[in-house]
Amino acid sequence: MPHNDKATSELDYLLSVDAIRQTKAKYCRYIDTKQWDRLGSIFTTDCRFEGLGSAPPGADVAAFVQGVSSRLANTISVHHCHMQETEMTGPDSARVIWAMEDFVEWTDGGTVKETPGSKGFFGYGHYEEEYRRVNGEWKIAFLRLTRLRLDPVPADAPAPRMGQRQATPDWLDV
Repeated sequence: MPHNDKATSELDYLLSVDAIRQTKAKYCRYIDTKQWDRLGSIFTTDCRFEGLGSAPPGADVAAFVQGVSSRLANTISVHHCHMQETEMTGPDSARVIWAMEDFVEWTDGGTVKETPGSKGFFGYGHYEEEYRRVNGEWKIAFLRLTRLRLDPVPADAPAPRMGQRQATPDWLDV
């Protein structure tokens, strides 16, 4: 089992891994459904970011949310994270690597610095993150995006077609 036996019990490990997975799922959903007002809530107040086109290295939470909301305002994005590897570093801290892929397409003719001459990209890589339990909730304390590959969405690709039913942002709020 990938955790420090002295730092946490097996049950706490499993519960922590699931709570961390829930936090990362919110990250992807909040970005793709543009719930910028909720995005900041999943980070510690001292979280730092690296490797993101929407925020400079070392950016704080406010700069990250402002940067990603501005950059992705006129896009369709889809983020998927899977194959989580979790290492508990203490009873209230963990390091996690997520395999990730994303699709980002600008719908306003905007330029794409990652893939010049295109209207978007398919990306593949990993998130390297640190999590910390704060008042019983697992939050992201450090987020680094690494890329293995970027494939352009050609400028002459067909126009996007929206799905038949759009996301319901408050679906889980009961």
